[in-house]
Amino acid sequence: MRRSGDRSLLPDRADFEPCRPVLRRCFGEIRPAATMVGCGLADPRMKIEIEVYARRGAGPAST
Repeated sequence: MRRSGDRSLLPDRADFEPCRPVLRRCFGEIRPAATMVGCGLADPRMKIEIEVYARRGAGPAST
């Protein structure tokens, strides 16, 4: 699978900047479009929700 996008939902805007380097380390060399949204989450104990969108590539170049 090839990662093609992600959306990070955070209840506290102050967490936006600290989250970006962590996500970069986790996702590696692939740098697709990314969106961060400030919003309330279902459980107040939650600090972040991440939605990742992937697509299946064709051939050996896909990772």
